[in-house]
Amino acid sequence: MFGPIKPVRRVYHRLFNKDRVLVRALAGLIGSTPDNVRLYKLALTHTSFARQTSAGKHETNERLEFLGDAVLGAVVAELLFRKFPYEDEGFLTEIRSRIVNRESLNYIALKMGLNLLVKVDTSGQSNRNKSVNGNALEALVGAIYLDKGYDKTRRFILSKLIKPHVDLHSLVNTTANFKSKLIEWAQSQNKDIRFEIVKRKQQGNTTEFTSEVTLDGKAIAIGIGLSKKKADQAAAEKGLTFLKIS
Repeated sequence: MFGPIKPVRRVYHRLFNKDRVLVRALAGLIGSTPDNVRLYKLALTHTSFARQTSAGKHETNERLEFLGDAVLGAVVAELLFRKFPYEDEGFLTEIRSRIVNRESLNYIALKMGLNLLVKVDTSGQSNRNKSVNGNALEALVGAIYLDKGYDKTRRFILSKLIKPHVDLHSLVNTTANFKSKLIEWAQSQNKDIRFEIVKRKQQGNTTEFTSEVTLDGKAIAIGIGLSKKKADQAAAEKGLTFLKIS
């Protein structure tokens, strides 16, 4: 009569223990126990792993990534605004971009061990591309914001992401000329390299430039800056990363 209860209990305890392990891991990462575990599960679900709901929608971390990107950008902008009171908008924008760019977020996510929690479909061709972990980190920020509010999210970003993993002094004092480095490499390989401003966007009294770098006629990277020079540098930096030139 009571036979079917035991299998149900086993399933329940297995799911409960699985959540408990995730909660402990998340508590270690974010510094506090999650309240809404579902938000964090969603934040760690890559598109390749997402399942379709009864409403026909896919449960993926992309919306949380969008939200987290905005919150992360706001917190970093405030930090730089207060830390460098005499620097102009161009300087602040450039440093913020270097902190929250995809390469930096991927690095931080790996250092935190977030990659061990991300759900991604690895069957067939690997979907764990260079952006998966950085995207999950942004989604995690979005989940914390919805679960804990802005103040706790701000503390998480500053204490768990920026302080241990971002060397502001080094960022500010790095004078690497990425464009020159990329041009020198191209010349050494007998390749034709060109930089072209492909877009101008007016924002109040400032103009945002988009530069595209091409190698033998093929576009390999774009960069954005508040001057043509900065846009070229941003594009060159991404080009070096694309070509795996250190």
